[in-house]
Amino acid sequence: MKRVRGSRSGRPIMALLDLLGRRWALRLVWELREEPRRFRDLQAAIGASPTIVNTRLAELREAGLVRLDEAAGYRLTELGEELLRLFLPLHVWAGKWAKSI
Repeated sequence: MKRVRGSRSGRPIMALLDLLGRRWALRLVWELREEPRRFRDLQAAIGASPTIVNTRLAELREAGLVRLDEAAGYRLTELGEELLRLFLPLHVWAGKWAKSI
């Protein structure tokens, strides 16, 4: 695993949080949660520039979370779907937390 920006350890959790913390990365994963989407659909859904969307999709593909299906567009890999399932309890918790502050 490559070292993570600002991390001396290069631990996998740090690499994942670094990747998902990049602008629009987690939003792209979220937008792919139900079905494959084409590049322009993703760009319109998140409102980011084509350059940023392309860069983030390339990073997510390199990380094995997203793949390009020529017929259907971008979709989550099995690993990406598993990540999303793991994030759903955090999503619920965040809603409770937001109400408490």
